[in-house]
Amino acid sequence: MTPDLLRGTGRPLLVRLAIAAAIALTLGAQSAHAKELQVTIDNFTFTPPDLTVKTGDTVTWTNHDDIPHIVVSAGKFRSKTLDTDNSFSFTFSAAGEYKYFCSLHPHMTGMIKVE
Repeated sequence: MTPDLLRGTGRPLLVRLAIAAAIALTLGAQSAHAKELQVTIDNFTFTPPDLTVKTGDTVTWTNHDDIPHIVVSAGKFRSKTLDTDNSFSFTFSAAGEYKYFCSLHPHMTGMIKVE
C-alpha cells in the first residue's frame, strides 16, 4: 500500500477492512463448529430424549413410526405433520432449554439444552 493510504483518508478504509476481516473470521469459526444432530422418533419415543447442543447447531427429527407425529416446542418451533421417514430440522440460535413434545401424542416429550 502507498503511504497515502496509511494516513488521512486511507485509515478509515483500513479500519473498515480490518473489522470486516475480523467479522468474517468469527462467523467462519462459528459455522465451522456447528454440528448436525439427530433425534429418532420410533415406538412413540424421542431418542435421545435429552440432548445438549451448542448455539448454531441443527437438530433433525426423523419419524420411523408407522403413524404421523408433530414436533412442537411452544413458541419456539413446530414441524409439519411428519409421516413415516419424514424429517424436520431446526437450528438453535439462542441458548436455553427447549422442551418439546408431539402434539398428536403429548406423552411423547424431549428436551434440547442449548449452551
